[in-house]
Amino acid sequence: MEIMNREDREKREKAIKYMEEISLNAWPSYMIELYDGWLIRFSYNYTFRTNSVEQVGTSTIPIEEKIDYCESVYDRFHSPCSFKIQPLLDPSFDHRLAVRGYDVKHVTEVMTADLGHVSLAEEKEREYIFENRLNLPTLVRYTDRRRQDLTVQLNAFVTDEWVQGLFHLNGTSNPTLRRIVPSMYAAIPKETIAASVEIDGRIVATGLGIRDRDYIGIYAVYVSPSCWRRGYARAIVSTILREAKAGGATRAYLQVVKGNEPAKSLYRSLGFTDFYTYWFRSRNL
Repeated sequence: MEIMNREDREKREKAIKYMEEISLNAWPSYMIELYDGWLIRFSYNYTFRTNSVEQVGTSTIPIEEKIDYCESVYDRFHSPCSFKIQPLLDPSFDHRLAVRGYDVKHVTEVMTADLGHVSLAEEKEREYIFENRLNLPTLVRYTDRRRQDLTVQLNAFVTDEWVQGLFHLNGTSNPTLRRIVPSMYAAIPKETIAASVEIDGRIVATGLGIRDRDYIGIYAVYVSPSCWRRGYARAIVSTILREAKAGGATRAYLQVVKGNEPAKSLYRSLGFTDFYTYWFRSRNL
């Protein structure tokens, strides 16, 4: 097992801290409470990331007292209490939660790429129809694996049409979520690149790029099962990365659920490599 020296370890820890910061910026929660260096996030359980406690600052209150308080907050929301566990936390905190009956949920692997060394799908042509703040093309065309035309549509804003297409693809039907989630996307404070593919007027694939300083984050990549293994996800991610690079980004990151090997295989082929892993500890009501 390779042992990192102090300089490399500090460099890695600094990079993880940076990644945690920009990914937190990228995905706002519906409600957030700052409590003694911890962020208590709640969004009616749309995702683990926006419905969990994240440690972002120094603690002054005893840990057990803080956990008790967080549990009381989620109890009021009639929601499971979850904590995000990332590599910079003291391992004893994860153990403390385990002793209290918290189970590991939703293990996520963070991958990164240098935009100077990515292998993107080759585009066929592009068309500029509508002006936008990022000077994005409106349409980018590719040839899919069946040698048919595949057109990625781009927008510099997350539109209602895009969100409704996302709901259809990820199966979001809860009325409360359909009401609040659009406001969460609207609250993203960074530049966005919303990508989609339509067939007969229906969105069958989505992807979202979120730019923060030198990084572009890749989010919300969904493809309808009827379009799997046809290169739609590759075309969407390639388009976002290409436009982000043209706009000045130098690196990219994404987060994929552990065990999703088809997705990881795609991302590796594009040039992404594993960086670190985080997970959630959750206690049911």
